[in-house]
Amino acid sequence: MDLLLQNWPLILALLGVGGVAGLTAGLFGIGGGAVMVPALLYAFSALGVPGNIVMHCAVATSAAVIILNAARSTRAHHAKGAVDMSLVWPWPKWWQSYGLWIGVGSFAAAIWIAPRLSSAALTQLFALVAVIVALQFIFGRPNFVFRDRVPRGPAPILAGGSVGILSSLMGIGGGSLSVPLLTLCGMPIHRAIGTAATFGLFIAVPATVGFILSGLNVPGRPFGSLGYVNGLGFALITLAAWPLVPVGVKLAHRLDATLLRRIFGICLALVALNMLRKTGVF
Repeated sequence: MDLLLQNWPLILALLGVGGVAGLTAGLFGIGGGAVMVPALLYAFSALGVPGNIVMHCAVATSAAVIILNAARSTRAHHAKGAVDMSLVWPWPKWWQSYGLWIGVGSFAAAIWIAPRLSSAALTQLFALVAVIVALQFIFGRPNFVFRDRVPRGPAPILAGGSVGILSSLMGIGGGSLSVPLLTLCGMPIHRAIGTAATFGLFIAVPATVGFILSGLNVPGRPFGSLGYVNGLGFALITLAAWPLVPVGVKLAHRLDATLLRRIFGICLALVALNMLRKTGVF
């Protein structure tokens, strides 16, 4: 109880982050990681988590939360017929599944690539990709189409694996990467968001398992951690995010989200640039 009383500002902050993360998970199909990772990074830094693992803990905890966010978002979008299962898991041609290769890339990144990167390198990677994503949110043309259908053949391995690797290293649900890719290939925005939410499950589950395994016995992790995944952050953010995911889904299907996307993009860009500043990039 004393520990909870001493950390009540942190607890309130994590609850607030969870609420925003849940809303964005449903509204944009992004899993909430773009909100959670910077907040967890600052929270864990304030708690004194060593700088060499603080970003690993933030990314891993975000990935764990995204499991539940993505599951709830997927269920809500699937109920509206907005998930393209022929991309997620085609049968019997399972080897052409985007979900499969996204999951393979996600696990490889968490178990093998992330432990070999410094916390500063992970932070810089997150921030650089976040800036690109933010620019797409701000300036992207939702009606621009590069081709009329999502490619098959080697594309699931190459594109899916790349989305899985980057998303796992960033602790995001992949929607901020896969939604633009899907819409560029002619998929309607609402269907792209629903399908991206499902991809989030194939990212978050392998990533969480990988970060748990790769973080076992690493010194300096915050209290209540299993591997790199912190239980307190997971519990508080999940508690706040869970009821707001379907609210975001309803807004996504009712509103013209152009203005909201631009506002979100500006905020994300500012956060990312601040993270780059703190790592000494400029």
